[in-house]
Amino acid sequence: MSAVEETGQTTGTKDKTYNIIWFTEASLSNALKLEAYIADAERDGDQELAEFFRKAQAVSRKGGELGKKLLATRISNDS
Repeated sequence: MSAVEETGQTTGTKDKTYNIIWFTEASLSNALKLEAYIADAERDGDQELAEFFRKAQAVSRKGGELGKKLLATRISNDS
């Protein structure tokens, strides 16, 4: 499958704005998914793995928060 360059003609959203939206959603979705992985590790009594996933989740949450802040700034500046 070849990548199609999207410059806003199809979606109405510039690549760089779309990329911020995608990154933010992916980060927050990952944080949510990691919650299940943490529960799985805890259920199996593997605290080392649970802590690993907690750290990864914190990084994903931070990415989501940074993305939301950047997107809010960009959207308010476009208005």
